Amino acid sequence: MADKKPKSAFSKAVETAKKQADDIAADKVKAKKSGKPAGKKQNRVVKYLKDLRSELKKVVWPSREKVVHNTTVVMVCMVAYGLIIWGIDSGLAALFALMVTNNPAA
Repeated sequence: MADKKPKSAFSKAVETAKKQADDIAADKVKAKKSGKPAGKKQNRVVKYLKDLRSELKKVVWPSREKVVHNTTVVMVCMVAYGLIIWGIDSGLAALFALMVTNNPAA
């Protein structure tokens, strides 16, 4: 017995869009039979879902190596900036403490 491969988010979105499009088409048929016009909102939803599907096909995901590299660069920069800010803060705190303790006017 073959294990089913889990569906990706894209597959789920496409499946949902198809179901919604089928529901809208069924509503149109029902509206045509009843003599009531189908809503324009349904047409906009179908167009949006088709556009969404076409745009999702254009998405290019980065490789695992690229993601790891970019994450490493961000982490190193965060640590470096944190150390710079800590150094400036410590220096200013020491300067302030020196000014307060050696104040001749007090």
